[in-house]
Amino acid sequence: MSPEEILEQYGPREAMEYDVVVVGAGPGGLAAAIRLKQLNPELSVVVLEKGSEPGAHILSGAVMDPRALTELIPDWKERGAPLNQPCGEDEVLFLHANGTHHEAPSWLIPGCLHNHGNYIISLGAVTRWMAAQAEELGVEIFPGFAAAEVLYGEDGQVRGVATGNMGVGKDGQPHDGFQLGMELLGKYTIFAEGARGHLGRRLIERFALDKGRDPQTYAIGIKELWEVPESVAKPGLVLHSAGWPVDEQTYGGGFLYHMEGNQVALGYVVGLDYQNPWISPFEEMQRWKTHPAIRRHIEGGKRVGYGARAITAGGLLSVPKLVFPGGALVGCEAGTLNAARIKGSHAAIKTGMMAAEAAAAAIAAGRAGDELDAYPQAFRTSWLHEELEASRNFKTWFKKGNTVGTLMTGIEQWLLPKLGMKSPPWTIHRHTPDHARLHAASQVEPIAYPKPDGQLTFDRLSSVFLSNTNHEENQPAHLTLKDASVPVAVNLARYAGPESRYCPAGVYEFVAAADGGERLQINAQNCVHCKTCDIKDPTQNIVWVTPEGGGGPNYAGM
Repeated sequence: MSPEEILEQYGPREAMEYDVVVVGAGPGGLAAAIRLKQLNPELSVVVLEKGSEPGAHILSGAVMDPRALTELIPDWKERGAPLNQPCGEDEVLFLHANGTHHEAPSWLIPGCLHNHGNYIISLGAVTRWMAAQAEELGVEIFPGFAAAEVLYGEDGQVRGVATGNMGVGKDGQPHDGFQLGMELLGKYTIFAEGARGHLGRRLIERFALDKGRDPQTYAIGIKELWEVPESVAKPGLVLHSAGWPVDEQTYGGGFLYHMEGNQVALGYVVGLDYQNPWISPFEEMQRWKTHPAIRRHIEGGKRVGYGARAITAGGLLSVPKLVFPGGALVGCEAGTLNAARIKGSHAAIKTGMMAAEAAAAAIAAGRAGDELDAYPQAFRTSWLHEELEASRNFKTWFKKGNTVGTLMTGIEQWLLPKLGMKSPPWTIHRHTPDHARLHAASQVEPIAYPKPDGQLTFDRLSSVFLSNTNHEENQPAHLTLKDASVPVAVNLARYAGPESRYCPAGVYEFVAAADGGERLQINAQNCVHCKTCDIKDPTQNIVWVTPEGGGGPNYAGM
């Protein structure tokens, strides 16, 4: 039964009309909603959030540049925004396999890693605060509602989104988790789903928004939150590391931020363009913690949080066209994170504001439904574009190896500014998407990861427990396969089943099949919505679709 047939039999769906529909209650989506109401309190604005509440699915390091937030809400301090821990000392360490390290002298740290004036935050807490500011202005926020489908008008422009899950079983009939859902229609729809957004991906394909751009590239960030003894706490310390445990050809690095309240946020980022199919980003993160330079910051403490999320890291060269008839992309949905600075929340807020300003002006002028050309025009002349322009080659250099990447980052981010140049005079392009980078398993030596000790290092399942992840058992799996034979026939045979290693939540595992071979088992209830499988699957056979609203992780303090 097709969606059209389902609607004919069970519909029509209830529809609600707004001036602007925003998909995603992260920093970008909430900034757009707030700015719309600031510009015109009479506008009707709704924000859909698939998490159980705003912030439930938000995961970031996070060090925040408050520049965009100050533009949006100048009195954020007086309003109690949870930016309480100013950044203090910056440390950049290069780790070695023998347990030693060397520290970059402060005068040699490039400007992109200077954090004076920034804050160490829980982005989830900031998001919850922004949601309260939005509601105070009259924005409607619907948590637990997952936008599952883009709705189009007769002339092809975006008209809004639909919630619910209208999938059917093999018998062609609605399954146990069937939801007819409802339609939310708007003059404009702003998509702010974060990295590798499910609907954003479809929009980019439908409107060819990435035509002429470099392929987007991603990383997976795996994070833990620790409570440490007061004697160990160093509030305000910002530490970044490079080198061990990844090899020369793999992009990877660690972050460790001392927060208020004797808490430490730490994590490890691995570029999803890695070539060795035996790599497990989760295990690399666990191994990284054992280095003496990292261990000393958390030893004697207690792990209280865990999560993982894909990061859009391609930079300016991979940013797609930002607008299409009836809508726009903002924040990490559009790929505006600055990987060189390891920051994206300020970019999300700024793009949300610019999209909102364009939409408010178009509605006021009676041009609803037209492309919001004023948004990309504003972006091109903004301080954000200038910032991204300066680091446009960052990820491309690292694809040539960590030594080349480190050297060229030093030249572009340290030397050129000293010579009075705002951005490099050269541009380096990429042409290969992340999923096409894997070597065959037979060409690479397997990696033997140590077993977790349960005190400093841990397994995946105990980690997922800390993320408070839950999905209703009777809902249809949101991790789908285009061809059920591919995981064994291709992925296992050629790449040794990389999905069993790149997933940070133990969703994918190969188990014994009835015929004596192996089969892929998908434990969808473990999924933390990181999107890694949708990105890294070498055959692009795995497709992440929207689960029922309210499911997934429920992060606290992350």
